[in-house]
Amino acid sequence: MFMSADIAKLLLRLSVGILMLFHGVHKIINGIGGVKHLVNNAGLPEFIAYGVYVGEVIIPIFILLGLYARVASLFLAFNMLMAIFLAYGSSLFATGKHGGLLIELPLFYLVLSIVIFLLGSGKYAVNSK
Repeated sequence: MFMSADIAKLLLRLSVGILMLFHGVHKIINGIGGVKHLVNNAGLPEFIAYGVYVGEVIIPIFILLGLYARVASLFLAFNMLMAIFLAYGSSLFATGKHGGLLIELPLFYLVLSIVIFLLGSGKYAVNSK
């Protein structure tokens, strides 16, 4: 029974880590001009936009490996809160053309990162807990 819980934790970490890493790689290839624009519009210093590389490249790698996954998941949760605030702050409960919330994807990552924090990395991790 405990083995299946550890496999579930691994699957959760791999899913969140790999899928978020795609966002980070996209920003490495295409730049962060859009993020800079959002940061500037919020009245924040532009250098804050570079934090997206930490939140969408480095942190997902930590989560994938299970290396300080609880701490890394808190950083990812903060990254998602910032994404929601910057990109959707004025329309938190707006719905898209398919009926779901516009903030659906970053909200999903936020919730899953909190779940990783609560569950820990499991047995199949670099520093398992």
